[in-house]
Amino acid sequence: MSEAVPPIGTLTDRVQLKRREMTGDATGGHGTSADGRAVEISHAVVLRFRIDIRPGDRILYRGRSLDVVSAADLNGRRAYLSCACSETSFTG
Repeated sequence: MSEAVPPIGTLTDRVQLKRREMTGDATGGHGTSADGRAVEISHAVVLRFRIDIRPGDRILYRGRSLDVVSAADLNGRRAYLSCACSETSFTG
């Protein structure tokens, strides 16, 4: 995947980063349930370089929750971080 390096000064939006942490419940496990269908949408997100983003983390941007699938140095210069993200939307 080859992405263009963003022009200087264009990374002006703020995002919030979240890390997934597993916690147990009283029965020794965890459970999830949902009604409706889930739709996966893919996004490419470019951030200023940082070393603490990894798959499973979450980026919150303008009310949207993007799950980080992968994160890599965009051009090998440790200036930008390219994240492949997915967003799950539930319908119904």
